[in-house]
Amino acid sequence: MLKHQQMYLVIQNFCIIKHKIVQRRYIIISSSNTLACKGSNEVFKKILLVSLMAVWVLSGPLMGNALADDVKTPAMDVNAINTGDTAWMLVSSALVLLMTPGLAFFYGGLVRSRNVLNTMMMSLVLMAVVGVTWILWGYSIAFSPDSVTTVKDVITVNTNPIFGNLNWFGLTGVAFDKPDPVGYAPTIPHQLFMIYQMMFAIITPALISGAIVERMSFKAYFWFILIWSTVIYAPLAHMVWGKGYLGATLGALDFAGGTVVHISSGVSAVVAAWMIGPRRTYPNQPAAPHNVPYVLLGIGLLFFGWFGFNGGSALGANGIAVVAFVTTAVSGCAGGLMWMILEWVLRTKPTAVGIASGFLAGLVGITPAAGFVTPLSAIMIGSITATCCFFAVSLRAKLKFDDSLDTFPVHGVGGTVGGLLTGVFASKAVNAAGADGLIVSGDPALLIKQIVATIVTYAIAAAGTFIIIKVLSLVMELRVKPESEYQGLDIAEHGEEGYGEEFASGLSFAEKEG
Repeated sequence: MLKHQQMYLVIQNFCIIKHKIVQRRYIIISSSNTLACKGSNEVFKKILLVSLMAVWVLSGPLMGNALADDVKTPAMDVNAINTGDTAWMLVSSALVLLMTPGLAFFYGGLVRSRNVLNTMMMSLVLMAVVGVTWILWGYSIAFSPDSVTTVKDVITVNTNPIFGNLNWFGLTGVAFDKPDPVGYAPTIPHQLFMIYQMMFAIITPALISGAIVERMSFKAYFWFILIWSTVIYAPLAHMVWGKGYLGATLGALDFAGGTVVHISSGVSAVVAAWMIGPRRTYPNQPAAPHNVPYVLLGIGLLFFGWFGFNGGSALGANGIAVVAFVTTAVSGCAGGLMWMILEWVLRTKPTAVGIASGFLAGLVGITPAAGFVTPLSAIMIGSITATCCFFAVSLRAKLKFDDSLDTFPVHGVGGTVGGLLTGVFASKAVNAAGADGLIVSGDPALLIKQIVATIVTYAIAAAGTFIIIKVLSLVMELRVKPESEYQGLDIAEHGEEGYGEEFASGLSFAEKEG
């Protein structure tokens, strides 16, 4: 009885709110000229209100399903859950989450001091946004199949080749005490697989921020990452890992995210930087890193977290996890060594930012191949990827294209090179679930598949990003005002200062200027 009374009150309140919204909408429509003068802030508020209302309305049915008395679930298969695998995946999930604040430090140290907080916020905000949307709809779009049938222990999965559906909306049917029904990770709880994948979904859009820091409005960035993670990342994850076209049908290999994470973010970054335009001071005024120790701290956290990123993609504490763990370490180290040597030879001095970039390039390059190659192959992949990224950064600088923190030269180029080299060095002797690459078999079939997967990812990321930014530009300003850009985005966008010691008088920058 109490439950029905509560539902009646909820419905009654919703009707009242809906009536008020309809009245307000009538007023707004009848005075369209006034609406046009209110500016982007009003538009932002209305979009936010509608979004929150949509989430609230949809949560009603979902909560009803979760609490319904007549919902029945199959008995838990106690033997299916492996405690060792579960423990490793819990640790791996935490390690991957650590990479996001690591990226915040890495990017934050590379920008000017007046933009450090804004830059770090562009990474950390993903934990808030995707941490909610992944639960509501992201995971379902990425991994939910149309149907699953099991006959004599053989699982048959029917799914859309491009994107999933909303069958798992709000984690409906996603159990905490038994594996997923598809067979993604048969030895760990379904919710653990979900949360592990969420950490990937969090850090991927954050990578894009490196190309557009120091000039993009935080409001526009907020809506961009929310939409991008839904319409680009989730479908790509489905196509590669959710038994979609690129992974299940084409047969391309991407162990931990060369296409899904690095190519998609790198390509989207370069498109976003091109559409938004360069910083107003670029390239006339130098924008040297304001805190190189932050950069080194960031790469340390990223390197540490990468063991969960790649090692955890084995989805268990097994031999493939060991392979991925070893190749990740080896490739990252080889990348740092190669970058340092190149700087030493070509520029006379090895730099701290350079070796950090080399570590990152080596880690990016090994990501798609981590569970498919030998340690010696990992050395080759890390060295080749770092070399390609080094010259890509140099070329970007010569072209004077303002990809502020070299997101595409490192992640886009690194992911591309790593994905293609997977088609060269992969070996079924390492992982029977993979395929033999060009060197092992002499057959270019896998390499061709990797090329096709790369082209498809480029097309989806580029076209999707273009459309998203174009639509957002119609309803809000993408860039901050010129005076805000010169002042710094920390104060303009957040009302905070990164370093109080810079203001000896005790007054803030804004107060001094006033």
